[in-house]
Amino acid sequence: MGFLSMLSMAHKWIAERTAPGDIVIDATAGGGVDTLALATLVGPKGTVYAFDIQQEALDRTEARLSALDVDKRPSVKLLLESHANMAKVVAPNVISKASAVMFNLGYLPGSSDLTIITEPASTIAALDAAMLLLRPGGIVTCVLYPGHSGGSDEAAAVEKWAAEQPQTSAQTVIYRQLQRSTAPYLVAVEKR
Repeated sequence: MGFLSMLSMAHKWIAERTAPGDIVIDATAGGGVDTLALATLVGPKGTVYAFDIQQEALDRTEARLSALDVDKRPSVKLLLESHANMAKVVAPNVISKASAVMFNLGYLPGSSDLTIITEPASTIAALDAAMLLLRPGGIVTCVLYPGHSGGSDEAAAVEKWAAEQPQTSAQTVIYRQLQRSTAPYLVAVEKR
C-alpha cells in the first residue's frame, strides 16, 4: 500500500481546506502540476495566482492548464515574478482570503539551466507573505528538496521558520521519510 508521496499529501491537505470559488496561490508554478490541481479544486468561480521567475515555467503551466475545459477553468493569473513579492502583486482583496498557498521548491525539472533555484531568503519572505494572504483555517504546503545543491540550506531555513510560528496563530507539521535524509519532504502550516 505505502504512504502518499510528498506532493500527493500536499494536494490532499489542500483539498481538505479548499472549496469551489476559493482563491489559491501556487508560489512556484514550475511545470504547472500544482497550478492545475489548484485550478481543478477551485473551479470556474475560483481564482488561481501562479508565480515563477522563469518564463519557461509559466509557458509549461499554461500548456498544462489548456487541458481544462474553458467552462471549468477558473480565473488564472500567471505572474513572471518572485514569490517573495506575492503580497505586493495580488489584488488587495486577497489579503486574509486565500485558502491555500503551495510551494514546490528547488529547480525547474528539465530546464536547460538547473542553477536557477529557489533561495532561502526569498522563500522565507514568500512564506511570510503567504501567511498574510491566508484566511484562518487556510494552509501553506512546502515541498522541500534537501538532495540538490543549496536544497538542504533552504530546507533548514523553512523548518526553522515553521518551528518559530507562534502556536496562537498557526500549527505546523512535517511529513517525511525518516530513513532517507536527502529525500524530498513536506512542511505544512495551517493558519489559526
